[in-house]
Amino acid sequence: MDKTVAGLPEAVAGIEDGMVVMIGGFGGAGAPIELIHALIDRFRATGSPKNLTVINNNAGNGRIGIAAMIDEGMVAKMVCSFPRSSDPRAFTEKYLAGAIELELVPQGTLAERIRAGGAGIPAFYTPTTYGTDLAKGKPVAEFEGRNYVQERWLKADVALIKAELADPHGNLTYRKAARNFSPLMAMAARTTIVQAAKIVPAGEIEPEHVVTPGIFVDRVVEVRDAAQEEALIRAGVEYA
Repeated sequence: MDKTVAGLPEAVAGIEDGMVVMIGGFGGAGAPIELIHALIDRFRATGSPKNLTVINNNAGNGRIGIAAMIDEGMVAKMVCSFPRSSDPRAFTEKYLAGAIELELVPQGTLAERIRAGGAGIPAFYTPTTYGTDLAKGKPVAEFEGRNYVQERWLKADVALIKAELADPHGNLTYRKAARNFSPLMAMAARTTIVQAAKIVPAGEIEPEHVVTPGIFVDRVVEVRDAAQEEALIRAGVEYA
């Protein structure tokens, strides 16, 4: 039941070409920067993984994190709500060059599609995109006099998320807004990999404080003093 691993390289081992990877975070809040950079290190050393589909709230900022993955040519498709954030250079350049695909999803719909994937619900209806380009080709149904668009679940091969506390069994808590998409992604992925600010002994996290139960977690690595995306951008750090 001990799900801890020795280091970041071991944590990201087994992520293969063509996989769907969910990455937690709302901008920099809850972004697992160290796991992402460990995956980039592996790509530089081995040429894999590539042709990834990445699901996140945005398409990365600056030259770190998801943006650095895009710069390296690891990402074939982004599924996100905000492809243009504070510094979207990496995604914009690749997209204009035809080197990356975009599936644009409204934020609430994105969260619900991920939740549906974790709950085993293959489709649901929402009015959000009705009458827009995003609804083209999707089934539409009328409920109580209003038109709704069918949206399909989102599932992933792997989820990379950041937690505040973890125990060896994989029970997790999060720090404030860093919680965002991560509990949903942990449920929707076949393998969930977690970087935690601190790993505590089993039983130290009060049961009622557990947000993500360990049944949804496969690997945990401790990363103390984790980097914050915004701070790295302000410092001009470039990982690509």
